[in-house]
Formats: sequence, C-alpha cells, structure tokens
Amino acid sequence: MPAPRGTALVTGASSGIGEATARLLAASGTHVLLHGRDRERLAALAAETGGTALEADLADPEAAGKLAERALAVTGRVDTLVNNAGLGWAGPLPELSPELLARLVTVNLTAPLELTRALLPGMLARGHGRIVFVTSIAGRTGVAGEAVYAATKSGLDAFADSLRFELHGTGVDVGVVVPGVVRTAFFERRGRPYTRTTPRPVSAQRVAAAVVRATHRPGDYYVPRWLRVPVALRGAVPGAYRALATRFGAES
Repeated sequence: MPAPRGTALVTGASSGIGEATARLLAASGTHVLLHGRDRERLAALAAETGGTALEADLADPEAAGKLAERALAVTGRVDTLVNNAGLGWAGPLPELSPELLARLVTVNLTAPLELTRALLPGMLARGHGRIVFVTSIAGRTGVAGEAVYAATKSGLDAFADSLRFELHGTGVDVGVVVPGVVRTAFFERRGRPYTRTTPRPVSAQRVAAAVVRATHRPGDYYVPRWLRVPVALRGAVPGAYRALATRFGAES
C-alpha cells in the first residue's frame, strides 16, 4: 500500500456507501478513520484497510464532539471529513414517534454540523482541507412519506452551500454528493423496502467513487447524473413539478 496521503474521517463506514468510500480512500494511500456502530464490521474493515475503528452512535447528542476528539487523538489532524452517516424512516408523518424524529435530526443533521464545526479549525490553521457531505435527492426534490428525512438532507444541503461561501479562499473546500436510490441495507433499516421498478438502484461503489472525486475536485455530484433533471425542473417550473410528483408519487 502506498504511503498514507493525509487522514480522512468517514462516518457510517461499517456498511454501504461509507464502507465503499473507506476502501477507495485507503487504496489511494489515505489513513482512514472508520466511524460506525457495528464493532465487528468496523474491526474487519480496519484490518483490511489499515485504518482505525472509532465506534460511536451519533444519535447521542454528545457523540459527534467526542468522535472529533478521538479522531484528532489518533494522528493529530483530519485532512478530509466525509459526512456520510445517515438514518432513514418511511411512513405517514403522524406515525413517526417523537423519539425517532429526534434521532433522525440528530444523526442526519446535527451530528455532521457538529463534526464539521469541531474539525474545521485545524483545517483552517493548515490552509487545506476537504469536507464532503453525502445528502440525498430527497433533500432537493422532496419525497412523499419521508418528510423528516428529506428535511434533514435539505438542511445539510443548505449548510454545505453556506459553508462554501464562508470558506472561499481559505484552502478548505466543500463537496456534496447527491445520490438517488442506492443498493444498500438503508431501505430495510428505514422500515419500508424499495419496491419501485424505476429508477433502478445504483451500487454503493458508484456513489463512493463520486465521494472520492469530491475530495479531489469539490462540487456537486449527482449519482446517477440524470437526477439533475428533476432538480432543474423543480427550480424552473415548481408548479408543474409538484403536480407531476403528486400524480405519480415521489417516494423512493
């Protein structure tokens, strides 16, 4: 394996997009700090990649700050932060419990904000850093039955854009990856499997490749690329878009 090229913290690395991203970064010589909740899977991935496992449940309001401290304790710096960890839920809004609503907001929105706030000072001091957010097409178009999930991802989008403006010229760049339906265990975990025939799910590896590209060339990356079309339609003719979404359903 090549000599490590900096250190990257990848949240949600014990499965799916995060796991695939960690493998790609490690293959490029990056020392990967692997966050997740599954101790055994993290240990196996750490052994495979030469990374460091950092188990934590980001639903704990204090976990993000502690995770940042532990990450910095490993090598003294984090050059790349990949905010990937996320939690889903699908169903009518009145059926969502207050506890699960709070958990969705904490994991999907508050935790990445806190991690970014905690790790940004070091990047600014060095004049170099990369922060990548894995959001969702749900955050850009809205999805029936997933109002809270979509709201958290939309909030993450707004945060990323605002941070880009704030960090202009500092050497710290922001990338956003906007996946559609991804072939992972996410849909089983959210409580409702994906049953539509279109759009077809893409692989976690394909999304991970976009995440790694975003660490080199910050910007917005849709996976698949055609997802730009409904976003553009929603912006250009919102009334028509809403009529179509209501008629055909926007659930992913």
